[in-house]
Amino acid sequence: MGKTVLILAALAMLASCGKGSRTQFEGEYYRASAKAPRKERQNFVATAGPISRGIEGAAAAAFYEATKHCIKYYGTSNIEFAFDPETPVDQLPRDGDRIVLRGTCQE
Repeated sequence: MGKTVLILAALAMLASCGKGSRTQFEGEYYRASAKAPRKERQNFVATAGPISRGIEGAAAAAFYEATKHCIKYYGTSNIEFAFDPETPVDQLPRDGDRIVLRGTCQE
């Protein structure tokens, strides 16, 4: 009976390992997401912020969400962004205190 309880406790701990994990960028946590219409998942908008915590970190978080989106739905991290990828971070598109990246997943 004691072994069964230990095994169940260990399984419960393992099951909760991935829940609530967050990724840190430039020493800060950012609210980030990538969204796309259901019928056109290749065309997405990735956002992250607040920029006030650090523009480099916000940009990294937005690029990370964009990459995760394309890998999830298309199995590739190839993305064609609606802006020049060589654009300096401080000149990336914004909406208030958030970075806004529009792009298309490339198959």
